[in-house]
Amino acid sequence: MCLPNKRSIRHQKSVKSLTDTHRKRANEAKGDRIISGSVVNLQAAESKGHHILVVPKEDFGTDSKSRCHEQPVRKTKAHSTYLRADRDCTPTETPAFTTTSKSMVPRSPQSLPVDIPRYLFTIRSGQVDPMAADFCHFKQCFVLCWSSVVDVLEALQKLLREFAVPLAKVSGERLVELSHVWDSGWSKAPSAMPVLSVLENWEEVSELISHPGQRYKGEGGIEAAAIHIQSSWRRYLARTAYLCHCRRKWAAGTIAISWLMHAQLCRVRKALQARRFSQLENSRSRAQHLAANWKRIQSFKRTIIHIPSLGYSQRKRLNLRGFDILQNTQMSRLCDIRDENVEVIYICPQHLGNDILDYYTSLLKCDGATDGANTTTARASSSVRRYIILTPEAVDYFPTHNMCLSTLLKYSPQTLKHIRNLIQGKQAYIVGGVAHMDDLAVADELGLAILGPEPAIAQHYSTKSGGRRLFVGAEIDVPPGQGDIYSLNQLHETLAELMTQNTDVQRWLFKIDSEDGGRGTAYCDTCHLSCYKWALQEYHRYGPELWNPKCIQETVLLRYLDEIPEWLTHYAQPAKTSCYPNWACFLKTFLRQGGVVEAYPPSNSVTCLTVDLLLEPGGEVTMLSCGDQLHGGCKLEAIGSIVPQSSVHPETLNSICTRVGRACLQRCIVGYVSVDLVTFLDHNTMEKKVWAVDLDITYSNQLAMTQMLLMMTGGTLNCRTGCLEAPIPIREKCYEHQIVPKVPVENLCAVIGNHLVHSDLSMLYNKVFLMMCNAHGIRFNKKVTIQN
Repeated sequence: MCLPNKRSIRHQKSVKSLTDTHRKRANEAKGDRIISGSVVNLQAAESKGHHILVVPKEDFGTDSKSRCHEQPVRKTKAHSTYLRADRDCTPTETPAFTTTSKSMVPRSPQSLPVDIPRYLFTIRSGQVDPMAADFCHFKQCFVLCWSSVVDVLEALQKLLREFAVPLAKVSGERLVELSHVWDSGWSKAPSAMPVLSVLENWEEVSELISHPGQRYKGEGGIEAAAIHIQSSWRRYLARTAYLCHCRRKWAAGTIAISWLMHAQLCRVRKALQARRFSQLENSRSRAQHLAANWKRIQSFKRTIIHIPSLGYSQRKRLNLRGFDILQNTQMSRLCDIRDENVEVIYICPQHLGNDILDYYTSLLKCDGATDGANTTTARASSSVRRYIILTPEAVDYFPTHNMCLSTLLKYSPQTLKHIRNLIQGKQAYIVGGVAHMDDLAVADELGLAILGPEPAIAQHYSTKSGGRRLFVGAEIDVPPGQGDIYSLNQLHETLAELMTQNTDVQRWLFKIDSEDGGRGTAYCDTCHLSCYKWALQEYHRYGPELWNPKCIQETVLLRYLDEIPEWLTHYAQPAKTSCYPNWACFLKTFLRQGGVVEAYPPSNSVTCLTVDLLLEPGGEVTMLSCGDQLHGGCKLEAIGSIVPQSSVHPETLNSICTRVGRACLQRCIVGYVSVDLVTFLDHNTMEKKVWAVDLDITYSNQLAMTQMLLMMTGGTLNCRTGCLEAPIPIREKCYEHQIVPKVPVENLCAVIGNHLVHSDLSMLYNKVFLMMCNAHGIRFNKKVTIQN
């Protein structure tokens, strides 16, 4: 039989001597068998490096019976013998010995079985019965490698005891194979699955072992449970402490970063406040210098920098479509060059095509003002001319941010540098649009004064409530109403009180403070109020003289308070549904930004007019334009005007405008101001009334169009007399040495539009549109004197 390698070393000498003694006997048996327990084919076995132990027949005596029982000599057969070099121990079939005599004679080779027998034994409750026949037979067959088998068997028994497995059937062959792998590869005990693979009923045992809590039912289960509980508790404590540490660390980091950001933000805010305060102080000092030298500046050559910026709030700017187009609706400011002492630098919020530039060049040729005119962008350079159009380079950097023009110019250093070069050594000042804080930054960069109020003052009095307060301070008639409304209860109570005191008003207007141009206006008619007729009856029953005491009005007031909420919900509607689709949206903005409740004139014939004033820094008030408004589909939005106005007597209008101008000057408001008035016939007194309804502290579209009108006609507008006079063109030719007669003048009436809106205009190129207008005779053609 094969012996482990370490045993072969011990018997090397005896094997060598026995091999020589029995070589002859082996040759007689034809070299294929050794009868008395010898190895088959000795020469072949020796050639393969195996050490063969041959036991003589005499060793099978009676006194060696116990030794043979412990180490039985097996007959080696080709089909049942595995020859391994080291410690492989594969069972061979035990030869059958006869017991008829004391000398044991093995059976013939033909009677030996061919298949390897299966070695199965049972482990109950994690213990092997050492006296069981199946286990004894297994142990007997693998006694030479039993030391390796015992280790695996003990690990298996321990596993079964720990999990309280009642019955396990072990396959001996798998157990031996696992012992070989254990000895050769594993330095530690294997996991449960390889050990359970030696079982015949391993599926049942695996299912039992995988059952939760099964480990704690077996051997050492209480200790294992205690250890598991302790480890889980320690893990929980450690995990809790770690998470707490992580939260504290994260909180500390967050607090540190927040504090650093807060400190940095405070520093930046302080720096910005200091810079803005410095800009404001510089602006005030330059404004004082402008006021002191205004007369002299107006009489000499000067440069006007027009920045038609719309300094609305960010929320409003983001909600406006085509914001760059809205800021460019006053290109007619270029017509200021009709004064020979004026040069204009116009800041354009968008890049203009050559067709538009050519159009304005030809338009301004009527008085030779374009001699030497130049149009350029911020990246071009040119000499100083009568007018120049500049586009800030920041327009390309912020195409979708809807920034006001002053902000874009502030972030355009090349344009600012270009402007400084153009105004170097000249008298110049800035004419802006809707005031913004960045106006001060641009003025400080250029070192120029702004013909306008400070941004904070302008924003305060440009609101509906602010304008109403200014009109009241100027002792000008205003519609019945109330401003600075910020809550729904205040709105209902104010409206009920106003309706009780003014029963003849049939429509009430609601205006958002920060909106303009009819965008933030809604209305509601009293005819939809169920108690309105009853209130009129009560008013007529007491009469106008007895109606004023509040004790008499209390019944009507309470009735109004009950019905006004539902009345507004069902019948109030915005004037422009494109801005606010319903009353709920309008009311939300109205209460957030504040607003005014005003009465609509109680008359069927109402005329609105706009007057543009110049509040000179020297303290004088000049009327520049006046016109009756034209209304389109929305009766509360002006789309144009008729110049000059004819609805109010010029003296009355002059008196109102003078008082408004003085009130503005008292509040440090200078520059261009636009006042909206309404006039109607009072049916009670049959007198014409004029109400001041709105104040815009900006350069208006009507004023810009009036400048173009005066330049195209060569006329003059006298707002004190309400006359627009223009010279009549002379059609006859003037011959040489002929005295040119005095050009006669005539009174004109002009209709001007703020902007042209058509849904299909975006589909046409500007040049094509201008050619179509020219083909249809839509153009201004001024006839001038022809001299030979």
